[in-house]
Amino acid sequence: MAIEFTKYHGLGNDFILIDNRASKTPAITPEKAVEMCDRHFGIGADGVIFALPGENGTDYTMRIFNSDGSEPEMCGNGIRCLAAFLADLEGLSRNKDTYRIHTLAGVITPQLTPDGQIKVDMGLPRLLAGEIPTTLGAADGKVINQPLEVEGQTWQVTCVSMGNPHCITFVEDVAAIPLETIGPKFEHHSAFPQRTNTEFIQVVSRDYLKMRVWERGAGITLACGTGACASLVAAVLTGRSDRLATVELPGGPLEIEWSEVDQRIYMTGPADRVFTGKL
Repeated sequence: MAIEFTKYHGLGNDFILIDNRASKTPAITPEKAVEMCDRHFGIGADGVIFALPGENGTDYTMRIFNSDGSEPEMCGNGIRCLAAFLADLEGLSRNKDTYRIHTLAGVITPQLTPDGQIKVDMGLPRLLAGEIPTTLGAADGKVINQPLEVEGQTWQVTCVSMGNPHCITFVEDVAAIPLETIGPKFEHHSAFPQRTNTEFIQVVSRDYLKMRVWERGAGITLACGTGACASLVAAVLTGRSDRLATVELPGGPLEIEWSEVDQRIYMTGPADRVFTGKL
């Protein structure tokens, strides 16, 4: 059976989008997703995203298979790409639409804005160790500036969940981090029973952070939306940042706000269509 797809990217974090609105079951298996994501023998992507029918009153459901075949709870750049994909499928202009999307991390609400950006209500950050999950602290306590030994080095880490787990550490120079070797050690550390995404953050100023990321199930990527959100939360919790800041990723900037009014996280950034095809 031929599979039609469209490729999108959010700041270089790229995805294969499949119109799956006619079925609640993803059109391909995780194994097929691995093949499609291969950058030498397939289409090439960080993951495959499916637009499925909505559940519990939502407009649509999002599921995603990472490039290694695992299934994360949510993806910040991915949900912006999904919102753009849905607007394109529906033939709507990308300047006035809001979607309620069911995800494994809860209901997420992206809004397409007149300037071509997509603003996403990412919900409330989860700060308790049991919610993240991590064994670095008591299940009902927060994990802020806790020591974590990785490869013989002690790192001070802060842990946050945006529906998926994140481990954030602050460094002097993100460019100096050997991400390809240290990233997997964080991801598979025994302190994270469901593995973890890891963000290395350089604080340039209170409203400007630089970030590099090792994503659980995908490795080094050019951007991670949930990671940018979690990193701002960690920067605020450790007194390093204001509640509104630009997070500069290798693929470009995201604007992240941790609202003082409703305590929710808002992420604003682009999503661009690359090409369509059939496999």
